[in-house]
Amino acid sequence: MSRAEMDVLGWDSCDVILVTGDAYIDHPSFGMALVGRLLEAQGFKVGIISQPDWHSAEPFKVLGKPNLYFGVTAGNMDSMVNQYTADRKIRSDDAYTANGEPNKRPDRAVTVYSQRVREAYPGVPLVIGSIEASLRRIAHYDYWSDKVRRSVLPDSKADLLLFGNAERALVDLTHRLAAGENIKDIRDLRGTAFMVPAGWLPAADWGETGSTRVDVPGKIDPHYSPYNMAQEDTTACAKENATPVENIKPIRIMSREERLAMAKEVHNKTVVRLPSFETVSADPVQYAHASRVFHLESNPGNARAMVQAHGERDVWLNPPPLPLQMDEMDGVYDMNYARAPHPSYGKAKIPAWDMIRFSVNIMRGCFGGCTFCSITEHEGRIIQSRSEPSILREIEHIRDKTKGFTGTISDMGGPTANMYRLACKDKTIEESCRRLSCVFPTICVNLGTDHSKLISLYRKARAIPGIKKVLISSGLRYDLAVRSPEYVKELVTHHVGGLLKIAPEHTEEGTLNKMMKPGIGAYDEFKEMFDRFSLEAGKKQYLIPYFIAAHPGTTDLDMLNLALWLKKNNFKLDQVQTFMPTPMAMATTMYHSRKNPLHKVTADSEVVETARSGKVRRAHKAFLRYQDPANWPILRETLVNMGRGDLIGNGDKHLVPSWQASEDGGLAAGERKRQTSGAGTLDKFAAAPRRKTERAPAPTPFIAPQSKVRPSILDTIKTKPKNAARK
Repeated sequence: MSRAEMDVLGWDSCDVILVTGDAYIDHPSFGMALVGRLLEAQGFKVGIISQPDWHSAEPFKVLGKPNLYFGVTAGNMDSMVNQYTADRKIRSDDAYTANGEPNKRPDRAVTVYSQRVREAYPGVPLVIGSIEASLRRIAHYDYWSDKVRRSVLPDSKADLLLFGNAERALVDLTHRLAAGENIKDIRDLRGTAFMVPAGWLPAADWGETGSTRVDVPGKIDPHYSPYNMAQEDTTACAKENATPVENIKPIRIMSREERLAMAKEVHNKTVVRLPSFETVSADPVQYAHASRVFHLESNPGNARAMVQAHGERDVWLNPPPLPLQMDEMDGVYDMNYARAPHPSYGKAKIPAWDMIRFSVNIMRGCFGGCTFCSITEHEGRIIQSRSEPSILREIEHIRDKTKGFTGTISDMGGPTANMYRLACKDKTIEESCRRLSCVFPTICVNLGTDHSKLISLYRKARAIPGIKKVLISSGLRYDLAVRSPEYVKELVTHHVGGLLKIAPEHTEEGTLNKMMKPGIGAYDEFKEMFDRFSLEAGKKQYLIPYFIAAHPGTTDLDMLNLALWLKKNNFKLDQVQTFMPTPMAMATTMYHSRKNPLHKVTADSEVVETARSGKVRRAHKAFLRYQDPANWPILRETLVNMGRGDLIGNGDKHLVPSWQASEDGGLAAGERKRQTSGAGTLDKFAAAPRRKTERAPAPTPFIAPQSKVRPSILDTIKTKPKNAARK
């Protein structure tokens, strides 16, 4: 982190210098620590520049010029997601910064950091990576500027982009550069992207195919009919008879294995050309088509290289990296991490560190394929799991080395809690599969759902001396869990700390289909198991469901039905989420293009209506917190617009009351205010000032019309039953 540390180590220079937008925490959950230790284990000297001041190039010179290259990352989170809410408002803190201090990284940090590196040392190779670069490797819709932006490669001027979990590519690249290769000649690493001249191909035996050959069938020639009575071509027959018999070559019958091998060779040497940046930025349908093709070419077992024109040059994407095997995963997580923030932060609190310091990551990837999630685009659908001994060793390290440990492991999971060691039953099928999800619309018959290895891991973890409890805090895939009642019982009996979070995301089928999530019936089935096993264990435990508002394909009626479901089940949510379109996610494609890339995309294919205006998005979010008085005005207005004023009132059947509470929960003070809208008159009652001993005057209720016709103010009822104020 500093020249002083280099002097202590006896280094004159670093081989690799990594620039990150996060505080430096030496723990495998933080990308820069993992990359740094990985390269260190390969014999390289690694320096880290954490959260440099990006307003000049000087802070990027603090460790000098690296011998091999600069590596640039925004950090564990996309810098735009890190700094802005779903409503595009600036966040007040940063979980990956000491004391949660905001504004310690720039917007689009990868691009800004890269530009400063180029200013500091123009001739040094530049490599970019992490989730921000990974999700911007091709032309993508940018929610914050509301336009399609080009790949991050031409903007950052980087020589190479590493996407996904790129340990193999990183180690190979570093060794080849150390051996003297030019970075512009390294074009064969999986999981890399780079700029090339238009029409460039790796070798003469490579070919190119258009994206429409992947998604839209080409012209189909009619089958020849043996009953066709066309006139015989005697000339052709004569020419055929004139051919000497000795020149006829016998046809060799190829075996199935030979045909497959030949097809695979052609497949592996074919690049798929996506519509250009200029095309997708101007045509939403072409954008949706490109997104669909991109996701279809994401299985490492059968994905081809892809190319996309950006002006006079092309962005070339090699196939995704091959998943790490179990021993390789163990090697990554077993390295000599300090398991603590860098000492330079002193006693400063880093929220992200406090969250994960007593947790263990047991796997990577997710085969759920949820359209709003970026895990699949970044880590892939194939689960990469660590071995039991490696996980148990890390728990012992936490017990012995992490300050403040009191005996409770806060989480033992990953992107999903219960996908540990789940995989396709047949490797051949896995390598040829092009499904976007292994569990939607139903769980694939070829997917192994045996939870026995995870149950064994849970039992061994909580049996370690000094471990009092092992909690599971990662999101649970409940449609998988119900396949193993033994797992649900083990989880509920031993690994729930009173509350268990799961993510149904919605209740309505239309929205769930756009999310690629299971129906609410799977939640009901899991809840029945959860309640039954909690009762058997003699514990009072509760499910905390997570839902998303304003997801593409969600209507006002969908959100109303969800709110009524929440009220019926007595859920009063605290933290709720509004859909945020992140780069390259399929739901983001729906948001931008209003097309559904889960199916073939054409100009007249399905239209996905989406809540885009701020007011509609706020209303959808308000439905999730119908119990909050701050949301009642917008909900009343929305219900009137929907013709559902019957849900406004003070009874159990109503969603929101007709009166308005003050900030402290009492009746609103001051004069009566009338807020009008195009849908109807909204009366907010106001109580007169009074002494504490006085009974509060009866509030004037809002009586909603049953239609969108503006009511007369004279029709407003000005009296209530005597006990209304008490209610």
